[in-house]
This record gives sequence, C-alpha cells and structure tokens, in this order.
Amino acid sequence: MPAQIETLKERLSHNDEITISVTGRKSGRTISNPVWFAFENDTLYLLPVKGSDTEWYKNVLKNPAVRIQAGDAKAEVNVTPVTDTKQVAPVVERFRGKYGPGDVKKYYSKLDVAVVARLH
Repeated sequence: MPAQIETLKERLSHNDEITISVTGRKSGRTISNPVWFAFENDTLYLLPVKGSDTEWYKNVLKNPAVRIQAGDAKAEVNVTPVTDTKQVAPVVERFRGKYGPGDVKKYYSKLDVAVVARLH
C-alpha cells in the first residue's frame, strides 16, 4: 500500500481533477465522480460542490472508505468529514488559490463542509 500512496501523491501534483469512488449509502453500489481537490503536506482536501447536500458527501458519512484515482494511480483511503466552519474556511481558500475565486464561486453553491484524507 505505501507504494500506491507514493505514486498517488506524485500524480496529485500533476492533476487538477481526480476520480473518487464511494459506496452508495442506500444501494451499496460503487459510485464514481470526478472532483476537484487540493493537496498539501500529505493531506488531500475535497470540497463537495453542493456542500452537505452533495450525494457523495452523504455517502462518506455512512462509509468513509473512498478510492482515489489520479491518472493511473489509485489508493483506498478513509476520509474525515469536516463540519466546523473554522476548519472548512482554509479548505475553501486552498481551492480558491488553486482554481481561482471565480470558478469556486461559479461551481460551488454551498461551502458548509469539506472532506479530508491523510495520505501516508
């Protein structure tokens, strides 16, 4: 697993979008979605586009195991939901820094939660 994580971390530095796969909270099926992300100091930050109303976010509340894919690199990680606005705000700022404030405003309608994964 550590080799997978190292390869994934390297791919994250070269991608603007990743695919996350979660388990459906009702169906139990694997559901994959392309998402934007921020990556810093071995920590992957995800911002659901509709905040706490985002379906994949609701799924990780029930099952925090997520498969992350960046290019040809994949790894399974457990994610942690972040609901404290003081902890969500820096994630939003990371996204604004990476993608630009205009695109974050355009695509993200609710900024009440984030998701964090430690890659180590």
